[in-house]
Amino acid sequence: MSVSEQVHYAALTDVGVKRSHNQDACAAHPAVDSLGFQTHGHVFVVADGMGGHAVGEKASAKAVRDIPFIYTKHVKDGVIPAIRRAFQEANAGIYAIGQQNPEFRGLGTTSTALILRPEGAWIAHVGDSRAYRIRKGVAEQLTFDHSWVWEIARRQGVDPDQLGDFKKNVIIRSLGPDPEVEVDIEGPHPVEPGDVFLLCSDGLTGVVTPQEVGAIVSVMPAEEAVRFLVHLANLRGGPDNITVMIVQIPDSSPEQASTPRTRPRGLAAAWQAWKRRVPWPFTVLGIGCTLAVLSLLLQWNAVPGVTVLFVIAALWILVGLIGLLIQLQQEEPAEATEVAADWPRELHVYKKHDCSITPELVEQFTQMEASLLESMRQQGVAADYDTHAVLADAADSAKTAELATAFRKRCESLAFLAEAFHKARHKQEAFRPSWTPSPSSPS
Repeated sequence: MSVSEQVHYAALTDVGVKRSHNQDACAAHPAVDSLGFQTHGHVFVVADGMGGHAVGEKASAKAVRDIPFIYTKHVKDGVIPAIRRAFQEANAGIYAIGQQNPEFRGLGTTSTALILRPEGAWIAHVGDSRAYRIRKGVAEQLTFDHSWVWEIARRQGVDPDQLGDFKKNVIIRSLGPDPEVEVDIEGPHPVEPGDVFLLCSDGLTGVVTPQEVGAIVSVMPAEEAVRFLVHLANLRGGPDNITVMIVQIPDSSPEQASTPRTRPRGLAAAWQAWKRRVPWPFTVLGIGCTLAVLSLLLQWNAVPGVTVLFVIAALWILVGLIGLLIQLQQEEPAEATEVAADWPRELHVYKKHDCSITPELVEQFTQMEASLLESMRQQGVAADYDTHAVLADAADSAKTAELATAFRKRCESLAFLAEAFHKARHKQEAFRPSWTPSPSSPS
C-alpha cells in the first residue's frame, strides 16, 4: 500500500544523566505539498556523534543537515543513487574536517534515515542507531547494527543477545573516520495505515527494551511517547545521550469509510468523466484553438470586435502550454522512480519483538512508579503529588479495563513523576528501583 501524504511525527533529543554534552542530533523534513511528496517524500534522520564533546556534536549536526539536503537535490537521478550520494558526500565532508584539524581527528557519527515516499519506506543506515517499524503488536528492527558484537553474531549465525556485552559498544562502521563508507539501503518497505516508525540512538535501546518501546509507542500520542521514552531511559541511569523520533502513519478513518459519497449527475458527471480521460491542459488548448479559428472566420467575414476574441484565444493557448510544461515536470520524478533496476529485491527485518501489552508489563511499570514515588519522597523532591495521586488512581482504576487503556494511563502517571524527578536531580544521579526488571534483553 502506498504511503499517505500526511504523517504525524515527534522528536526529542536529550543529554542523558551521565554526559555533559549532547552529541546526538536529529532532523525532520516532511514534504510541504503533494508535489514535494511525489518528488522526494518525507525525510527523517538521526545521528549519534563520537570523538569528544565538540567533535561529536559537529559530526552529527553536519550529518543531519547535509543528508536531507543532498538527497533532495539529487533525487531526480533515482532514489537509491540520491540516498547513497547523500551519505557519501556527508561522510566526505566530515572526513575532511577531521583531516584539516588535528584536534578533530577521529570524529565520526552514526546516521539512520527514514524516507517515506509513495512507493513505501526507505531505510538508509550507517552505525548502530536503529530504525523500527511497530505494527500490530510487533516491533520490527529494520537496521543491522554495524557493531562488533552484531558482526561476530552474523558470522557465527547466532542472536547478538547471546553474546552479552562482548564489545557491544565497538562500532565498525560510521560516517567520518574514513574517506569512503558503505551505506546500507533497503526499500521500499511496505507501509500500512497505523504503522509507526521509530528512529533512535543507542542511548535509548541500551536501557529500554524493544518490547517496552513498541508497547509505549502503540498506546501514547507521538509527542507524549518521545518524552516518556527519554524519561524512562534517564530513570534507568541515562548513561548516554538519548534521541527518539516517532513517525506515525494515519490509520484509515471509519467515519470517512462509512460516509456515502454523492455521485455527480448530468453535466457534472460528464465533466468528471471528461477530466479523467483528458488532461486539463489539452482541454484548455482545445478551447484556445477553437476560439482562434472562430476569430479568423469572423475576421474573414469582417465582423467587428474580432481582435478581443483573438487575444482571449491566445491567453487560453498560453495557459494550456504552461499547464503542459507543469505536467511534464511532475512526471519526470515519477519516471525516475520507475527506473527501479537497482532497487533491493530482498527486504530484511533483522529482529522481531513481541510488544503486545500483558498484565506482567503493566505490573512492572506499576512497581517502577511505586519505587520512584518512594525514592522521590525520601529525597524530598518537589512535585505536585496531589495531581499525581489523581493520575495514579485513574491508572489503578483502569486495571479492570482493557490492557491497552490500563497501560496507557500507567505510563501517563509514571511520566508525570519522571518529569518532576528529571527537573530536580543533578548529573550522575540515577533512580535505582527496588524492583527486579524483566529478564528480556535491552538490546
